[in-house]
Amino acid sequence: MLYKLPLILLLLVAQLALADAKARYNLSELRNEYLEASLDKAAAEQFNKKMAGYKGNDPLMLAYKAASEAVMAKYVWNPYSKLKQVKTAAALFEEAVQLDEKHPEIRFLRFTVEHYVPRYLNLSPNLESDKRVMINSLKAHPQSGVSTEFARTMRDFLLSKDHCTEAEKEEIRRIRI
Repeated sequence: MLYKLPLILLLLVAQLALADAKARYNLSELRNEYLEASLDKAAAEQFNKKMAGYKGNDPLMLAYKAASEAVMAKYVWNPYSKLKQVKTAAALFEEAVQLDEKHPEIRFLRFTVEHYVPRYLNLSPNLESDKRVMINSLKAHPQSGVSTEFARTMRDFLLSKDHCTEAEKEEIRRIRI
């Protein structure tokens, strides 16, 4: 029995570490932290530091890690650093999409980033495909797997400003959430 004690302790420590990681990367908290990060430099730095510690391969967590890199570009002054942050975010988004290409939240995050990247940089190649995935998920709601609250967030974002054409906006307005 004594020889099993180290194994039991190892399993206990591993389980506690996994529980801590899950608590640290709570999806609803990440959504709020991303929103705060887009509005405040200190929140962006904290969010980026937190997501830099993520070493897993969950597609949605990778997308939030990418978003944390992208939002930091807003706050650095050096153009080279801005470009580096955006390219790092693009690579992480690409990895997340390859792992789950139909996930509307991953596509939403990438769309929000690419939409605000200056067009002359040619770093926004996925706007139309991401928009189509989002609109299709809104049409399929609630079977699309996104919460009603997030579906409304996605819908409201698409309807604001110049994110969609008038025809797309009309299509979105007809969707009941």
